[in-house]
Amino acid sequence: MSEDHRKMRVLLAEDSPLTRQIEVSALKTLGYEHILEAEDGDAAVALLEQGEEVDLIISDWNMPNRGGLELLQWVRKNDRCAGLPFIMATGQGDKAQEQAARDAGATGFIPKPFQARELEEKILEAVGARKKPEKTGKRVPEYTASGKLKLKIAHIQITDHLVLGVARHLIESGVFQPKRFELETQCMGGWNPVRQALEEGTVDGACVLAPIAMDLFAFDVPIRLTLFAHRNGSVMVRSKHGSYKEPWKDFFKGRSFLIPHKMSIHHMLTHQFFSGMGLSAGMITAGRHYDVNLEVVAPVDMPGYLKGNDGTCGFMVAEPLATKTIASGLTDLQFLSSEMWNNHPCCVLAMRRELVDAHEEALLEFHELLVAAGRFIKNRPENSARIAVDFLDPEKTVGLKVPVLKNVLTDPMGIRTDDLYPSKEELDVIQHYMVHDMGIGKLIDLDELVDCRFAEAACGDRQSKALTSPEFSRALAEPRGAKEHDSSRTMLAREGKYLTFALQGQEFGLDILKIREIIGMRPIRAIPQAPSYIKGVINLRDQVIPIMDLRLRFGMEAQDYTERTCIVVLEMESPEKTVFMGVIVDSVSEVKDVLASQIEDTSSFGATIQPDYILGMAKLDNGVKLLLDMEHVLDVII
Repeated sequence: MSEDHRKMRVLLAEDSPLTRQIEVSALKTLGYEHILEAEDGDAAVALLEQGEEVDLIISDWNMPNRGGLELLQWVRKNDRCAGLPFIMATGQGDKAQEQAARDAGATGFIPKPFQARELEEKILEAVGARKKPEKTGKRVPEYTASGKLKLKIAHIQITDHLVLGVARHLIESGVFQPKRFELETQCMGGWNPVRQALEEGTVDGACVLAPIAMDLFAFDVPIRLTLFAHRNGSVMVRSKHGSYKEPWKDFFKGRSFLIPHKMSIHHMLTHQFFSGMGLSAGMITAGRHYDVNLEVVAPVDMPGYLKGNDGTCGFMVAEPLATKTIASGLTDLQFLSSEMWNNHPCCVLAMRRELVDAHEEALLEFHELLVAAGRFIKNRPENSARIAVDFLDPEKTVGLKVPVLKNVLTDPMGIRTDDLYPSKEELDVIQHYMVHDMGIGKLIDLDELVDCRFAEAACGDRQSKALTSPEFSRALAEPRGAKEHDSSRTMLAREGKYLTFALQGQEFGLDILKIREIIGMRPIRAIPQAPSYIKGVINLRDQVIPIMDLRLRFGMEAQDYTERTCIVVLEMESPEKTVFMGVIVDSVSEVKDVLASQIEDTSSFGATIQPDYILGMAKLDNGVKLLLDMEHVLDVII
């Protein structure tokens, strides 16, 4: 990016403080230093009317007082700023919204969440510094040297798409040897990138939310829905910020709730849940008030978003992300999606029509593999859980664990992968509820979208046995945090390898996935006015790392450092970035495997250590270890 672009003054309109902070960080990463922030459309208009010099506007769609569309319309009618490049950024990602933005004069449209490089491309296109790539919208099939069809299938990091991962594993392990296709899976950062790739024809197909597939088809994107990817599998959790007591609806009223996409079964079930409580729920728009404000956030970002926003009451998401937040003490279980609508569809396999029409034999072979993978998951959940860890979290950034995933896959009310036949009747329930009860989407001819040929052959020429009534359960407000079902989820999520160490004669454990390295004591530079337990900073290979004395953090007596004193360098994820932190311990012992059956929950370990700092008590052969929740211990830093 040239120096001229770095000097541009950017007006960013975004009502969510955390999202605005993340987007400002992305702009600064790209070299933009002149950034004006507005909390809604009215604030943006006020800045422009005051004569602020602006070269580019980036605006959210849903904002109170004046939304993004209304802001865009005002800008285009104002002589002084009518020609400004205007990029609409939104997490909703439905086609009707994008079309409305372009009709109103948006220069660019970017679905959230986005990476800095994606934002850079949109900015350069909007200001004319880079030619917009020509997108034909057609998918041209690709082939291997031996003539096999190359299948590129998109997905995201959730267990809902595990059939794709198991299918890939069966190929790589030699159990299944495709004769007519070669499989490439492409993991993406959220639903909007998947939707965009499917629409633009940069992939052959995708595991995608059923309402997204129906929405794309409604706007003439050439796709066919050929298989369900799973049934059930999502969870609603509520934040531990606030008092959850009768009347239950008071806990949710006036707060925000997170969903993964506007066009999702999660949105539908969330709407049904709040409606059953007598609450209205919707996305903030100018002039429209809801009891519960719904915000669209990428699934992998939900835990960090919830942690950074006390005004957010919970979220609904696919596993295993929900179980992880329950285990960390961030949330309590509200309900499983199957309790609202048992055996409901959610994600589907959507294939580009160009391939469906021209490569029936290859796609039949692919669908037979997916159906076999679904049955493999049901019959061999532990093997599937191990496959899932590598498939869904190859970079080990999410922290998935085999016991957690096995528990998710064996929960009788959890995800189902043994019945993938695409039921038009159930899809019709979804589209009618969303159009008539929620006012979103368009009714489509499902006979034109759904192609059952491959499923009929792969599933043994049988239709789904899981067709269920469109009547939904509403009695799900009772608190469930103390149930044994929830406790088992929590303990399984805490199972793993722990580094054990000593503090004042007591043994503790740290999850090794959070440990970067262990180093000896070295000079520490003090930080003025820091808390007593923050000893200062060290320079470790040109990286400045804060150092915390765990003895002092826990209110223990200070002692002189010895030859056995160590600094354990941790690598922790915050909502905006990776944080490195060193903690001083008396000595380190060994790495121990800790099973869920060895962990007990407890509320207190004595007056000096806050209960929030403790994940649980591990009873091992060589004594009791207190497992630390370092996210809470380091809360002052991250």
